[in-house]
Amino acid sequence: MSVRKILSWPDKRLRTKCEEVTEVSDETRAIWDDMIETMDAMPGVGLGAPQIGVMQRLAVVDTSEARDKRIRLANPEIIDASAIMNVHEEASPCLSGVSAKVSRPRGVRVRYLDETGSIIERDFVGLDATSVQHQIDHLDGKMYFDRLSKVKRDMLIKRARKMNG
Repeated sequence: MSVRKILSWPDKRLRTKCEEVTEVSDETRAIWDDMIETMDAMPGVGLGAPQIGVMQRLAVVDTSEARDKRIRLANPEIIDASAIMNVHEEASPCLSGVSAKVSRPRGVRVRYLDETGSIIERDFVGLDATSVQHQIDHLDGKMYFDRLSKVKRDMLIKRARKMNG
């Protein structure tokens, strides 16, 4: 396992929709292991594969205090979402130093392949739901700030550029 380098905005790979995973292989599991190592080093509560330059529909999430609830997802897709919205402060190591309040469904049902290649349907609520949705956005070539108004998005990017030279 190793910590991978995080891509920086505006790397075009962060705007590219990722390829479906055809099978969960040892290589897939090794990528997930590196992603978990990288997520913990950030530290963060989730990571999408394109953030480390791997253009596959892979994500990891762990919002637990103890960092012991690793969820590995391949080809995650939202199949149902709560009408109730939650607002969380979101950020990304791809655009470091800034964050913004983003509104997303409080709960989502997600279908994905797990580390054994089995199809799983699972409900995510609260921060887990926010993180899973954030990672799925990355897999679709979107960033959290795309969910902001143009004015807020432009201000956020400008502030990040100032901070990061």
